[in-house]
Amino acid sequence: MATSNSVETPVARSRSRGGLARGSAWRGVRRNETLAGYLFLLPNFAGFLVFSLIPIVAAFGLTFTDWNLIGERRFVGLENYRTLLADDLFWQTARNTLYYTFGAVPAGVFIAFWLALLLNRNMRGVVFFRTIFFLPHVTLTVAIALVWAWIYHPELGLINYGLERIGINGPRWLQSTTWAMPAIIVMSNWKGIGYAMLIFLAGLQAIPQDLLEAATIDGATWFQRLRHIVVPLLAPTTFFILVTSFIGAMQAFDQFYVMTQGGPAYSTTTLVMYIFQNGFQWFQMGYAATVAMVLFASIFAITALQWKFGQSWVYGNEGAE
Repeated sequence: MATSNSVETPVARSRSRGGLARGSAWRGVRRNETLAGYLFLLPNFAGFLVFSLIPIVAAFGLTFTDWNLIGERRFVGLENYRTLLADDLFWQTARNTLYYTFGAVPAGVFIAFWLALLLNRNMRGVVFFRTIFFLPHVTLTVAIALVWAWIYHPELGLINYGLERIGINGPRWLQSTTWAMPAIIVMSNWKGIGYAMLIFLAGLQAIPQDLLEAATIDGATWFQRLRHIVVPLLAPTTFFILVTSFIGAMQAFDQFYVMTQGGPAYSTTTLVMYIFQNGFQWFQMGYAATVAMVLFASIFAITALQWKFGQSWVYGNEGAE
């Protein structure tokens, strides 16, 4: 009895070799694409490594040393951290930083939102007004701080001049421990509000008009459309602005250095200003690095908290999970 053996025909062999060749060619293309992707990422990774990661690690190492930028570094262990916990000036600067951050960010985001609503309409000159509100953001902080320092001048400033015209004696603003921080908050919001406004505008223009028109037809008022359609759909935009604004506010430096130098009586000395003073005025680089690590940890913690509680607000329960 004859047995049937499977015989591979020339056509089958050709197809098999062709499939292997195509698979090998496809794998080669994928390898080339992967290599090209890594090559494109290499400059960014190198920049991050040289200008971010290595300095952060080096700064953390400095926290265990006593160094005046000139002499040799002396290892002191956790002495800088113990000094920091007992440093009343550090705790004052931490309170000043929180005061500035929580005073400037919520008010700035709120005003930017309403400005975006006001400028998100077809009216004459709307592009001009958008430009006017955005211009301070692209202007140098030092230049704006110098102008506002003159505006706040107790004798020659425009604000006190206007108050005097209506019978009010204005405060000494930047020379007052009570008014210096609110004055800087107003200046900072005036400068930075245009950026948040522009992001809000982009978010508003991405909202489908069909939803608003359908709500209008159903009889929804302007406030109802704002509350139930605009605000929920702007949640991701608002979340982004809040996170970036908090990070930026906790690192503010230029306006404090130019307008008050941290005074009067350290009432406007923030953590970044305190880092600068310790490192480059008092030449205590190890202690300055310790304060910098605390600031880094604080920013990370606040951002993590915002991310944790903001996920459920932005994306609902699924995002929180």
